[in-house]
Parts: sequence; structure tokens; C-alpha cells
Amino acid sequence: MSAIKEELATKIDSTDWLSLRAHLERGGVIVVDPMLDLAEVGTAVANDEVKTVERWLSSGLVSKPSAEQIKAWDAESGKSFLCLIVSPYVLVQEERPVKV
Repeated sequence: MSAIKEELATKIDSTDWLSLRAHLERGGVIVVDPMLDLAEVGTAVANDEVKTVERWLSSGLVSKPSAEQIKAWDAESGKSFLCLIVSPYVLVQEERPVKV
């Protein structure tokens, strides 16, 4: 694991949708599919790995939030996400319910 990825992995936090809304207004929220590792995506963004990020974008694994997603998240009180700030972006993943 690269030093950058290790450092970013320690910065992954949990937050709610309301806190992310301000970043949405400025276009900074990037949705990362749960199939991808959030720290790995953050590393690719931080290192300006254009080809890797473009591949994820074209396959839909990384995207801006859709109008439908925003509407659903607005309607779900307390909706929580994993988030990682890689300025100027906030990478987010929907938190999955913990299976018992």
C-alpha cells in the first residue's frame, strides 16, 4: 500500500447527508461505488491518475450524484456516508447497514 493511500485511509470519516449538502452546492461531491476502495479512489484523484479516474467515470463506478440520488438522500433523515476529502472534492460512499 502506498504512503498516500495509507494516509488517506486514516482520513476516511463518517458523516450525514446534511453535512455534505454544502459541498454539493459547489459541485464538490463525488459518489464512489461500494465496489471500489475509497482510499484507492482518493489516491488516484490525489495523484492525478487521469486514465484510472476516467475508466471509473465511464463505467459509472465514480460519478456526480444524480438528481434521483439527491432526492432520495434528502428524503432519508440521518442518511450516513463514508467520506474522504481530497481537495477540492469530497468522495462519498453510502454506508451499508451492518449485517448481524
